[in-house]
Amino acid sequence: MIRILGAAALLLAAGPALAADFPANPAPIRGGAPVYGAYDWSGAYAGLNLGYLWSAVGNLGTRPRGIAGGIQGGYNWQVGHIVFGAETDLQLTGAEDTFAPFKFSNPWFGTLRGRMGYAFENLLLYGTAGLAYGGGRLTIAGLSESQTHVGWTAGGGVEIGLTPHWSAKAEYLFTSLRDKTYVLSGVSTGIDSQLVRAGLNFRF
Repeated sequence: MIRILGAAALLLAAGPALAADFPANPAPIRGGAPVYGAYDWSGAYAGLNLGYLWSAVGNLGTRPRGIAGGIQGGYNWQVGHIVFGAETDLQLTGAEDTFAPFKFSNPWFGTLRGRMGYAFENLLLYGTAGLAYGGGRLTIAGLSESQTHVGWTAGGGVEIGLTPHWSAKAEYLFTSLRDKTYVLSGVSTGIDSQLVRAGLNFRF
């Protein structure tokens, strides 16, 4: 009995000394997946996109459509869950159509837009609107004429943060380019287009 009480007394005396040898907050186990804090959408970004464009050309009866792809870049600011900023893009397209003697194509266009959305951590839902401009090309009887149109665009999309620097997006845009008169047709022609595209961005 005396030996048991003596051993217990030794353990009680040594307890605080042993506890002092262990850190209060042990280091996390290495090799696990990294843990990020709240996702940050702020800053500059640039990327690529690819999609499909379909259009209606006024007074000619043509409906150009085809693949569209290009580059985009912009800057975001974030206040709480609200994300706002500006974006510009430039697209090349294969959209063209022939009706009667007319062949019409929309070989390129660009936009300069504001963006505003709501962030659920690394998921961003947004709307966008602004200036649009683009080229039209009319061909008839071997002759070709090009004009540059100006107008507006609006749409929306969803962007998902894949890592702190990379994100992927899906976007829809409606674009209305104002009428320009083509000498070869003698009529005033505008272009209304719809674009669905996917993109990849890198944030700096």
